[in-house]
Amino acid sequence: MMNALTGALFGALAVYLGGWWFGAWMGNFSLLLFVLTVVTFAYWLAERLRFRPAREAAAAELERQDTARRAELAKMGIAQVDGNVAEAREKLLMQPWWLDWTAGLFPVILIVFLLRSFLFEPFKIPSGSMVPTLLVGDLILVNKYHYGVRLPVLNKKIVDNQPVQRGDVMVFRYPPDPRVDYIKRVVGVPGDEVAYLNQKLTINGQELPVTAQGEYYDEDSLRYAPQFSEKLGAVEHRILVDPRRQPFFGTDDKRFPFRENCRYTAEGVVCKVPQGHYFMMGDNRDNSLDSRFWGFVPDENIVGRAFFVWMNFGNLGRIGAFH
Repeated sequence: MMNALTGALFGALAVYLGGWWFGAWMGNFSLLLFVLTVVTFAYWLAERLRFRPAREAAAAELERQDTARRAELAKMGIAQVDGNVAEAREKLLMQPWWLDWTAGLFPVILIVFLLRSFLFEPFKIPSGSMVPTLLVGDLILVNKYHYGVRLPVLNKKIVDNQPVQRGDVMVFRYPPDPRVDYIKRVVGVPGDEVAYLNQKLTINGQELPVTAQGEYYDEDSLRYAPQFSEKLGAVEHRILVDPRRQPFFGTDDKRFPFRENCRYTAEGVVCKVPQGHYFMMGDNRDNSLDSRFWGFVPDENIVGRAFFVWMNFGNLGRIGAFH
């Protein structure tokens, strides 16, 4: 029965992963990892409390019977007895495949679950919105505890840590669809007035200083773009701003929470950041779908602070910390 049950569970997992891979539905890796941890833990407990004791009892009974048989034969003067009880004992003690692939994997899955939930989580950069800081294909690490400890899956903060700072590169759940993770730079914190007018960023009435850094060649778009150095809070970082591409925010009614805090004009947008929310922008200012379009990021959507590129298979020189 356990063979069939475990086979059915693996079949369901294969269907779920297959549908996720081919885009039939949206996956939730955090939830999947939590479910796998719970299921393998149940098998691990069953192995410790029931299945392994049962196998050990069967092996002990086999040895007892073999010892009794040899004693009886010895009384009859038969000293040479055929049979290898040690081999049979090993077979009795051996874990069946359905325990080896469930209870045996529990410690590994538990470690991955704890590391990913509370310490560091890997992400892959899917778009060019953070160029030149992050490139498509960069594999990055996100510090999950920098802003506080959150419950896995629920993402509810239970312990505070460092406050969100302007200039942080942050991964968060996309407000219009929290099943999707986004990465942008924190531009405005609660109480800030953020203005992006005529491709110039102003925070609380102070225009951020920028310094020209020559042109940047974007290998994905195969074009050059003007590159600048920008000082945002304590962080100095590079941005791309192309004066030939004036921003267009559309004329339709943008509906998102606290929409009344924003004013849209032909020059750009001005927003007052509400409490418990953040205003996010991409470093590739003319190629970023960010808070200018879909509004503010609530605190409960925060995933963590991005800080390190651990691999880029097309460019190993990308490995290292970033600002």
